[in-house]
Amino acid sequence: MTAANATSTIFDIAVIGGGLVGSSIAYGLRDRVGSIAVLDEGDVALRASRGNFGLVWLQSKGHGMGAYSRWTLGSTRLWPRLAAQLLEETGIDVALEQKGGLTPLMGDHEIEARHQWVRALMAQPGVEPYEWKLLDHHQAASLVPGLGKDVTGAIWTPHDGIVNPLKLLRAFHTAFDRSGVSYLPHHGVAGIAHTAQGFELTTPAGIVRARRIVLASGLRNGELGAQVGLRLPMAPQRGQIIVLERTRRLLDTPMVTLRQNDEGSWLVGDSQEDAGYAEHVTTLPVLATLADRAVRTLPALKEVRAVRAWSALRVRAQDGFPVYEQSSTPPGAFIVTCHSGVTLAATHALKLAPMIAEGALEAELAPFSTRRFHVQTT
Repeated sequence: MTAANATSTIFDIAVIGGGLVGSSIAYGLRDRVGSIAVLDEGDVALRASRGNFGLVWLQSKGHGMGAYSRWTLGSTRLWPRLAAQLLEETGIDVALEQKGGLTPLMGDHEIEARHQWVRALMAQPGVEPYEWKLLDHHQAASLVPGLGKDVTGAIWTPHDGIVNPLKLLRAFHTAFDRSGVSYLPHHGVAGIAHTAQGFELTTPAGIVRARRIVLASGLRNGELGAQVGLRLPMAPQRGQIIVLERTRRLLDTPMVTLRQNDEGSWLVGDSQEDAGYAEHVTTLPVLATLADRAVRTLPALKEVRAVRAWSALRVRAQDGFPVYEQSSTPPGAFIVTCHSGVTLAATHALKLAPMIAEGALEAELAPFSTRRFHVQTT
């Protein structure tokens, strides 16, 4: 659809944000509402997908909010269905692998600290128990041939895995083309006005009108949410990633800090820096630390060349947990914020989107409301 047509149409739902979060929701909506627009800002956006690690990951999610662990577990269970559905509809294999995943640990201190951390997570109210194991070096090495001697243990769960996020985004957009979803690039939303018919969205390409809206614009959700009565404090977190050249497939069990893509390239990551909105920054000390731990984890990587490095900002609410809410003033405006757009893509498409289509979020999402940020203290 052209910009001119978009300005003269009233969409049933406009999804603000064309990254993986917005795309997964729009994909889930496409058979449930009449007309959908996806408004994308373009490459000037603070895109979390630039630093996407492509993990479908459960074991580190939910410490401090048991509902987040349960929600994530549900998404890992839905992922095979989503991948199969995308393959059937678009012919695109998103390279989902769920053979389990590892958090490598080095030394007794890391083992003890992580063991206690996982046990505390699993003991929280709202957590659905799932299988996990603390492995010693030999058990971990049976899953990762060539594992470095410095890795003295690891946490393993069977639910974790990987997907190719570029193929995933391509599959969503291919489905848009085939189902009539209007993708509108260069339509970054600057203003939101509530009208008798719904909402008017001011963009550089003109006004877009919709009866309902979904805010899925990542780090811009704070400012846009305020325009529909939702106060969401944001706290971006910078992460840096090293990409290594392609090799033959060596790693079938991904790690939280190290994974190999389906086409053979490697990703090294997991840095966490509170750097505000300073996105396009890489620093040698951080990259050196990432590289050193990767080589200690898998010594064969000494012979593999780094081809590029970059940084990106994680989309994080102030407490680090997802936000799902419908505004009461005005109703019809939904907000979705999380930094796990790949892991949660399945539950966003297959569970959250149907709720939005019906016009109400279910009770299980109540813990994710912005109300948690506005509790008065004495």
